[in-house]
Amino acid sequence: MNSEKRIGINGRASDRANAGVSADTGETSTGEKRVKALLTYPPGAVGKPITYSLVRQFNLWINILHAEIAADKAGRLIMDIQGSADDVDRGLRFLTAEDIEYEILNGSIVWDEDKCVHCGACTAVCPSHALTMDNLDWSLLFDKEKCYLCRLCTRACPVGAMSTPI
Repeated sequence: MNSEKRIGINGRASDRANAGVSADTGETSTGEKRVKALLTYPPGAVGKPITYSLVRQFNLWINILHAEIAADKAGRLIMDIQGSADDVDRGLRFLTAEDIEYEILNGSIVWDEDKCVHCGACTAVCPSHALTMDNLDWSLLFDKEKCYLCRLCTRACPVGAMSTPI
């Protein structure tokens, strides 16, 4: 098991285990909760110190995976959020109170290789570079480990080869 010991902002040592995350609940083997979330900021909320508040007020660890934010415009942020189950739940309620919409990203992207025409349309919108084109034969390559589950590829695929199971 890979774990880290760090000094948190409250001055206390904190162990965070990176292994043993349940796909169904997001609960780790240490009783912590880890979720991947897509946050959508409305215009006017972009200037709020949301990530700072999640770390400082709720003792959460966050990892920003992708951000599309501009001043006075709507923004999107994909992040991993980890902490005690209570702290994660309180942090998510805080987001709602701040008018930040969030969606927990779970599941997987399914690539139907038989349906795929290897046009590369999905690679143009993939922020994680999980979808790339092979330089030798120009076939599509999909690295599921890099995927953020943002589902942009499912909207970009002209033949429906990328999907999310229900």
